Amino acid sequence: MADNEQKEPEKRQKGSKIGTGIGVGVGVGVAIGAALNNVALGLSLGIAVGLAIGTAMEARQNKS
Repeated sequence: MADNEQKEPEKRQKGSKIGTGIGVGVGVGVAIGAALNNVALGLSLGIAVGLAIGTAMEARQNKS
């Protein structure tokens, strides 16, 4: 490809950052829940925090 040609912007499926955030949150939540001997609480908190982080990352990506 020549230097003066522009690459097409990378197309991502909407919501992919939210899914990533939830996935990471679940992993961290289960680990914390196991340490506190309450996996259900850790899982719930992990999903909530992961959803918030994923939504923030999605908003930041759409802003730019």
